[in-house]
Amino acid sequence: MRFKDKVALVTGAGSGIGAATARRLASEGAHVVLLDFNGDGAAATAAAIAADEGIGRTSIETADVSDWDSVSGAFSRIAEKHPKLDILVNNAGMGLLGKAPDVPIADWDRVLGVVLNGVFYCTKLGIPLLRAAGGGAIVNVASIAGMAGEFHLPAYSAAKGGVLNFTRAVAIDHIKEGIRVNAVCPGMVDTPAAKMLKDNAPLWGRIQDSIPSGRPAQPSEIAAVIAFLASDDASAMVGSAVVVDNGITAWTGSPNILG
Repeated sequence: MRFKDKVALVTGAGSGIGAATARRLASEGAHVVLLDFNGDGAAATAAAIAADEGIGRTSIETADVSDWDSVSGAFSRIAEKHPKLDILVNNAGMGLLGKAPDVPIADWDRVLGVVLNGVFYCTKLGIPLLRAAGGGAIVNVASIAGMAGEFHLPAYSAAKGGVLNFTRAVAIDHIKEGIRVNAVCPGMVDTPAAKMLKDNAPLWGRIQDSIPSGRPAQPSEIAAVIAFLASDDASAMVGSAVVVDNGITAWTGSPNILG
């Protein structure tokens, strides 16, 4: 019960890593504010949490994290219910395929709006609530795509790289206020967003072959690391980027000649 009596806000809480993180934080006692563009998805997460025995409480807010007015309205409503915030998990994200010359400007703007601007907006509005609590933790969900490039994902790679350096900058600015800021960098994760890949059996086989462990991570495995970074157990971690990728970035890419 590391988060008993604490209030946590998770963006993109309607599915995947966000839903798993909300469930993990709630399981350790937090009241979790589920913020998602998809209200039905957030409601499904709330129902799953309610069905878990001995688990924390939830509330739901709907917002588009790429839209300043939408986010500021949601945070105003959150502040009315929770004048203090202990944990902020910036998880909402998206990606669109295409090489740079072929990426429509609207797609570039949308990806950077959700992935990078959304983290900034929620952090900008979240820090005053963390200050009111006397400090707390922010965990940004970045990606190994922010550490190296991904084929056909220039906007996503650029945005996640921005999230990583934004994490470091905010971390050093606010640590003396008792606000710790860190990032988690997943590799391939078996989320609903990966369904299109899984439906293509040959492609999914190639993806799994490119992972040293032979499998993608489960959302609950990423959630466990996020919970650690949000907890007092990570009290000396400031501006860290924790890789959770089943060995992808530990590999040079050379073939395993001995099998």
